[in-house]
Amino acid sequence: MEELVSALKSTLGKKGMQDCDIERLADYVMSFFGYTDAVIDNRLTSEDRDVFYMLEEEGLVTTTEEEVHLKKGKMWRIHYWILKKDQIFRLAAMPIKKEDEVDEAASIYDNMSREVWARETNSQVL
Repeated sequence: MEELVSALKSTLGKKGMQDCDIERLADYVMSFFGYTDAVIDNRLTSEDRDVFYMLEEEGLVTTTEEEVHLKKGKMWRIHYWILKKDQIFRLAAMPIKKEDEVDEAASIYDNMSREVWARETNSQVL
């Protein structure tokens, strides 16, 4: 659970998701998986599936399918969502950038004087 929270902070936290929402999301996701690595897709609602697609985009889960032959000769496909534990552990081990840490490239604009900004604005008007 702790690793998933850290991995979510490294991905979704950088996109603006709040820590309290990240913790709720981690609890929500783990409620499906429990102590296993896979969850069957049929168990999910469409809203649940949307969350899993978002997690797939972030690289935290993936899908797989299994084909089972039924007695009547039909083939049945079962879709699973798989936790990518190695990716979760890797992301959890990454240092999380604090909000108060300044991005050096972005700080260049903070150090520019108002005259420079005014000059650039006035030259675009002409």
